[in-house]
Amino acid sequence: MPSSSGPDRAGRGRLPLDQYVKGVLAGDRVVLARAITLIESRLPSDADKSARLLDAILPHTGQSRRIGITGVPGVGKSTFIDALGMHVIRDRGERLAVLTVDPSSPISGGSILGDKTRMERLAAEPHAFIRPSPAGGYLGGVARRTRETILLCEAAGYRNVLIETVGVGQSETAVRSMSDFFLLLMLAGAGDELQGIKRGIIEMIDGMAINKADGDNLKKAERARVEYASALHLFPPSGDGWTPRVLTCSATNNTGIAEVWTMVLEHEAQLEASGRIAERRSRGDLQWLEDLISMGLAESFQAQPAVAIRLPALRRDVLEGRVTPLAASRELLSLFSAPASVPPRTK
Repeated sequence: MPSSSGPDRAGRGRLPLDQYVKGVLAGDRVVLARAITLIESRLPSDADKSARLLDAILPHTGQSRRIGITGVPGVGKSTFIDALGMHVIRDRGERLAVLTVDPSSPISGGSILGDKTRMERLAAEPHAFIRPSPAGGYLGGVARRTRETILLCEAAGYRNVLIETVGVGQSETAVRSMSDFFLLLMLAGAGDELQGIKRGIIEMIDGMAINKADGDNLKKAERARVEYASALHLFPPSGDGWTPRVLTCSATNNTGIAEVWTMVLEHEAQLEASGRIAERRSRGDLQWLEDLISMGLAESFQAQPAVAIRLPALRRDVLEGRVTPLAASRELLSLFSAPASVPPRTK
């Protein structure tokens, strides 16, 4: 089975570090799945091993195409990825990893993790690896450890890594910073939908595909393509010299899929010739550093004893309107920065 299961409970079933390294480099999908589970773990006992694992496989990374894919709800991202992935595997003879992100419930914290069932052909394909991960409250339309997962998949020999985001509506900066090509999927009927697209997303994309261009939608899709292409010309050219293109396709009919992949390859060739891919990835690494610092600070903040003791009560006070969020945050930050010997206030 090319896809993987969720994290081991309470960190049970961990392998020795050398087994993780050997298994990942050998392309063992079972070990790869367990390695991803390790780096996704929030257990302090797994943090050091995760860092050493990434250090060990780092020389074997960086050789894949990283494609981020986002789109409006109902656009058919999973069906599109299923068709695109089969083109890459069957027609081009290359291996493919798909990293999907399921939005975690803000109420229960759980996620659906159902993408494997929506990519039926890829799920049965031995040259594909599908890994669904919960967003876990991490912003940017991706999972908390997507960047690390990309490195593991590259070390395992996957030439192409597709990153499916939660979708338009959150900040897409994160997936843009970790991908070489950022594709936006849209539907036909450009008028109203064009107004609904965030300007920031349009400025980040490298290409757009109008999906479901079949049957009665064919003419509407072509009209939408023209309107979107005209809209893109209103934006200044990107710093890498690439002009985003707009194509039409039908994932269900498997039409236009090869053309979308050709666009990805032409973008790669142009950026490689100009040295822009390395520059883009370097900028992404800097963003990764900033994100890791932010995550680490947030985790340290909530783990600080004085903060951990006071935080539940302040959350209740804010919820019930007794304290403003500003006052609560100032108190918590003062507790975090105070010497450890100072006892927390209680009420």
